[in-house]
Amino acid sequence: MGVNLPWQTVEPLPPTLFAQIRHRTIFECCKWDPQVEDVSTLCPFPLILNHADWQEISLLAEELASETMAIEAELVAKPSLHKQLSFPRSIRKIFEQVSESKPSAGSARIMRFDFHFTTHGWKISEANTDVPGGFVEASGFTSLISEQYPGTSFSSPADMLADAMAETAREHRIVALVHATAFTDDRQVMVFLAKKLEHRGIQAVLVAPDHLRWANGKASVASDWFNGPVDFVFRFFPAEWLPNLPRRCDWFHFFHGSETPLCNPATALLTQSKRLPIVWNQLATKAPAWRRLLPETAALSQVDWSNERDWVLKPALGRVGESIGLYGATDEKEWKSIRKAARRDPDEWIAQRRFEPVPLFLNNEKTFPCIGVYTIDGRAAGAYGRISSNGLINHRAQDIAVLVANPSKQQQQLVA
Repeated sequence: MGVNLPWQTVEPLPPTLFAQIRHRTIFECCKWDPQVEDVSTLCPFPLILNHADWQEISLLAEELASETMAIEAELVAKPSLHKQLSFPRSIRKIFEQVSESKPSAGSARIMRFDFHFTTHGWKISEANTDVPGGFVEASGFTSLISEQYPGTSFSSPADMLADAMAETAREHRIVALVHATAFTDDRQVMVFLAKKLEHRGIQAVLVAPDHLRWANGKASVASDWFNGPVDFVFRFFPAEWLPNLPRRCDWFHFFHGSETPLCNPATALLTQSKRLPIVWNQLATKAPAWRRLLPETAALSQVDWSNERDWVLKPALGRVGESIGLYGATDEKEWKSIRKAARRDPDEWIAQRRFEPVPLFLNNEKTFPCIGVYTIDGRAAGAYGRISSNGLINHRAQDIAVLVANPSKQQQQLVA
């Protein structure tokens, strides 16, 4: 192929050893969903990136984060563009209020940019700027895998996030971890982060968004297990769900009026929409890194569907790879359903030009890695790795530990 690969390949860990790591990941790292259907979600070998390649995508992620913050600030002041981003009326209405007042205070701003190595170099498929996940896998599971591979290192996004929250939560040393408490896959992340915070002397209070109360812009919790003020609110609850909450919750504080620092303020939703590129040309922010790294993205009306193999269909506010239409990878029945939904509501979808990812080969089996690089307050903060056999990264993709070869070990052969 003539492409210099950014990773090194290693053999899978012995089954007995990996079974021990899997067990520890479940019970020590709160990975409560280690199986999807009949497939393990944990990969028995890591993705080891060359040090220079990790440095490259780290810097690219930092560029993207800087541009994203500039785009968000500009979009806050331009509510006339929000309809093009496919936000429901309730969200557009609250954003109008934000533009007329003051956005809520943000701290420990966390994002994740999903990188793919392609035949044309590094590209991103999307950004998760509202409520990125993957902390259990990117920190806990990866830490356990890294113990087996001397000469490598990794950065723990969960620890770096906990450090950033602890730095802010100084008065009462209490952080509210807000999430959809009925969802096990969300709860496991909050329990994991709570352990990280408690290790730093911070009390973590696990609550649903309707447990929050606000007075003069200050957040507090009213629940059966805790009542009182908090120094910091970490939101693991999609911003577009907030209008579904009861009015008494005063959920608008996630968008504007909160003096208590939030991670992330709900204005992050402005750049979460997959339709963001549609409004780029109406912004003063040039966003060169975004334009260079994200494949061509267009409204459905601008696409020649006689070449549908060349395009990926995505819902504007889709998450965890749901309802993505990737010709040849998406099940045929589901593909037809997605095409039908997109034709019915084209303004709620986007078409993204398909790129050709470079596969990772192991034992003659082909997989496609996705490396989600986190940034916290604009600085690279570790990676969340996933792989799939067909290039579609969704809930069926396996979690893979992303390690970085130490510079002194770069020339060593890691494959027996």
